[in-house]
Amino acid sequence: MDKYGLIGYPLGHSFSKSYFNEKFENEGINAEYINFEIPTLDSLPEILASNPELKGLNVTIPYKEKVISYLDSISPEARAIGAVNVIRVDHKGNDTYLKGFNNDVIGFTKSIEPLLERFHKKALILGTGGASKAINFGLKSLGLETVFVSRFERPGTIQYSQITPDIIQEYNVIVNCTPCGMYPHIDECPQLPYEAMTSKNILYDLLYNPDETLFMKKGAQHGATVKNGLEMLLLQAFASWEFWHNKE
Repeated sequence: MDKYGLIGYPLGHSFSKSYFNEKFENEGINAEYINFEIPTLDSLPEILASNPELKGLNVTIPYKEKVISYLDSISPEARAIGAVNVIRVDHKGNDTYLKGFNNDVIGFTKSIEPLLERFHKKALILGTGGASKAINFGLKSLGLETVFVSRFERPGTIQYSQITPDIIQEYNVIVNCTPCGMYPHIDECPQLPYEAMTSKNILYDLLYNPDETLFMKKGAQHGATVKNGLEMLLLQAFASWEFWHNKE
């Protein structure tokens, strides 16, 4: 039986596990999808050694950047982004070869593009982790200027306290790449001047649990278009399957 899996820590509820195991059952595919909740990436070689049937992995927080040093090769797009969230596992004799890809860009750009109007020219990216790098890559590929927002003073970022109503109107696309507002912390949201938002704002949250985060709810109260990350996840799942089986 072929195996696929997810590495990250902590994992909790996994969209990928339920999605792929349901797919395998519905389509009569002799495979299973396993969550590998590992507190350190040092466990990756052991996972590979003890699961010779492993054909592919998804990678989530906090390993999207750190995992690169374990790979034999990496796609040009993942290299440009600096983060990997899909690994294809190939076995040749006794050797195992790992190739890294990034499907955050594919899922994100396909799901946000239909929402964009001519006046959406600039975007705020909340967070500076591995996902935010892919979102930055995706937004730039769609022709938007971007600025990262961080809780800390870092080069090339602005802080939440510096975001004024004028900035909200100029950077009218806002993408939350942080876990702020994720279940069970549903009463939390990024600190922004939501009262400055209008129908020209898009608030896109990579989170999908809950369906409507407080970030989305506050934006919608002022007329903003809001979207969660569920469609992005579905598109990523399709892309993962393609990466695992397209032997380029």
